[in-house]
Amino acid sequence: MAFAPEPIVPHGTPARTGVLLVNLGTPDAPTPAAVRRYLAEFLSDPRVVELPRLLWLPILHGIVLRVRPAKSAAKYASIWTEHGSPLAYWTITQAKALQAHVGDDLVVRHAMRYGNPSVASQLYSMKSEGCNRILIVPLYPQYSGTTTASVFDAVHQWALTTRTQPELRYVNRYHDDPAYIAALADTVRAHRQRVGPDGHLLMSFHGVPARTLELGDPYHCECRKTGRLLAERLGLTPEQWTLSFQSRFGKAKWLEPSTEAMLAALAGRGVKEVDVICPGFVGDCLETLEEIAMEGREHYMAHGGQRYDYIPCLNDTPAWIAALGGIVRAHTAGWPATPQPDAAELAAQRQRAVAMGAVR
Repeated sequence: MAFAPEPIVPHGTPARTGVLLVNLGTPDAPTPAAVRRYLAEFLSDPRVVELPRLLWLPILHGIVLRVRPAKSAAKYASIWTEHGSPLAYWTITQAKALQAHVGDDLVVRHAMRYGNPSVASQLYSMKSEGCNRILIVPLYPQYSGTTTASVFDAVHQWALTTRTQPELRYVNRYHDDPAYIAALADTVRAHRQRVGPDGHLLMSFHGVPARTLELGDPYHCECRKTGRLLAERLGLTPEQWTLSFQSRFGKAKWLEPSTEAMLAALAGRGVKEVDVICPGFVGDCLETLEEIAMEGREHYMAHGGQRYDYIPCLNDTPAWIAALGGIVRAHTAGWPATPQPDAAELAAQRQRAVAMGAVR
């Protein structure tokens, strides 16, 4: 096996601990060509589409990537901002906010599982900065093989090509983290202070094929627990909230109830006001801003609803950044906190290394 060249880290560089936040990804632009590149990488992942490659890849390249990019590009264009992709913007913003929260003793970077910057490129860059311990934090509160495990796959694939590997740790889930639940509750309360407390609360999570639950994926159960804990934190009765799953794709059976069907059902039984929150997304993106805030509103109103409000994601709210900081601190606990030598000592270390034949 050929290994990638090691980054140049001069002797005397202080050892550091890094934190890599990883989100799903986004096209580089709201154009069919950019969306096609993104979807080709995303939908080629066997974690995402669990079909035999010989069956799926001809469908992907022969049908899906010929039809879907133009439609998806129009959807991305409807939510694109002066900062570009909302998902990219909020991921970058969260990384910067977390860096400010934890201070300079940790190096915080971000990556996308699909698209740019890649997991491999950011891990290489962090090694170049002297990170010999790295915590991987997927920005998915609920664990799923389709998302969280795929992030870990990308890290492992990079490690296979790396001669000198850093110590690696992973955050699998934080669906029931009290600070995360509290941050979600704060967003609901803040919203209802503005519009009133009477709306039925619909918690919409990203959907996955029902088969994944049957095969042992914990995602469905963790979504249910997040919903229950959030309802308890808000003091809601069972009649005041509902949980659903969005973003279906293909003809297979997906987790139920679907968000679209639930919105129609709520309107049909006379629920006139709905507030929708997406607890599985920590930053606003296509699935929240277009599918829920736009399409969801249209669907609910068409079935007789009177008020529909989307509650934004956690984004860069102080409570969420503090919760994320707590998760990071808990998972980096026990790693050596070696006091860093001063500049003179670092220079002396380098001189000794060079004298013994070091080339860096």
